[in-house]
Amino acid sequence: MKKTLTATLMAALAAPAMAGGPVLLEDTEVAAERPASNIILPLIAVVAIGLLIASDDDPAPTCVSC
Repeated sequence: MKKTLTATLMAALAAPAMAGGPVLLEDTEVAAERPASNIILPLIAVVAIGLLIASDDDPAPTCVSC
């Protein structure tokens, strides 16, 4: 019984010592990315709305009493 208990205790204490390896931390620099231009979509929307407003769908006025 004493040998079994000793062997079990040694195995239990040795297992965490052999688990995994050293942890190496690297200092990495994160390159600052240029943010995406968020002006393109609103600009296209403003131009499209402007074209819709400026388009002349009404026929030219005609003179009825002429």
